[in-house]
Amino acid sequence: MLDRLTLDQLRTLIAVAETGSFSAAGRSLRRVQSAVSQTIQALETTLDLALFDRTRKSPVLTEAGKALLADARRLITGADALRARAESIASDVEPELTLAVESMFPNRLLMQSLRVLTAAFPDLPVRLFTETLGGAEQRLREGAARLAFYSPRPTAEDDFATEFLAAIDMVPVVAASHPLAQAKAPIERTVLEDQVQLVLTDRTQITARFSAGVISRRIWRFADLNTRLDYLLGGFGWCNMPLHLVAAPIAAGQLKRLQLAENDRWSFPIHVVHPRSRPPGRAGRMLIADLRGRLADCAVGAERASLATPADSARPGRARTRRRVAPRSCTAKAKGAGG
Repeated sequence: MLDRLTLDQLRTLIAVAETGSFSAAGRSLRRVQSAVSQTIQALETTLDLALFDRTRKSPVLTEAGKALLADARRLITGADALRARAESIASDVEPELTLAVESMFPNRLLMQSLRVLTAAFPDLPVRLFTETLGGAEQRLREGAARLAFYSPRPTAEDDFATEFLAAIDMVPVVAASHPLAQAKAPIERTVLEDQVQLVLTDRTQITARFSAGVISRRIWRFADLNTRLDYLLGGFGWCNMPLHLVAAPIAAGQLKRLQLAENDRWSFPIHVVHPRSRPPGRAGRMLIADLRGRLADCAVGAERASLATPADSARPGRARTRRRVAPRSCTAKAKGAGG
């Protein structure tokens, strides 16, 4: 019975229900009224149900018609999505660009690249998830995001393709009103151990078992980078922050960059990550290429970090080992970024 059901019949059902008459539905669908009536009759025969009460001046949905109208709308929406996806696949453009981005990534650069993308693909919807630590990977695994910019775990499964994108310069900082701001430099590790350290923690279980980069015995944990920055400015403790986020407060005298006896310069590596089975389409590739161009023209701060160690966060497998990273970094002020 349902093999004879067509999308055209469902669209006609919706049109009649929404316009209130067969004649109005005909005008909406650019058909004569008799064709609309015949289509509805064929649908009722296929379903073996009366969908409209025709005893009144205008057709009124029966209880069965009301129930099936919602199903018809869902089927039509699904069919439209299927068609759009097929057209996008045929043209190699994603039906929707879904991104999961590490919160330490310079948002201003991403905004500039997305403006370029919008100009090239004005009808492309974008869904952006800003995540901390394992959140971006979780979005990929859930299928909520197709492309991500974050620091992948060394032990991550091989179902993701990764490529280095940028290194975020990190610096230890504290509020100017905090006692550490008056400490004699260089500051020894034993001094830091007695102070409150503001640490990023993972909302997911992906990096929950790891605690690399934590020095202090007194720890306050935050799941959001901007909230941690607020508490940093409030003088609640010290932490390592992306230089592009704290350069202005440092220049304004609100924060002080700490000089540590141990290495106080490192980078937080950001990679482009996507499932191997779902490489980026034209829009994703364009975004990556534009970001690379902007990142190549900038640096997070006045200095480029040459060593990679973890920020004070629960990063997996990132002990304080001295290892080289690619000599590219990123900045809050990109070419054409407007200030």
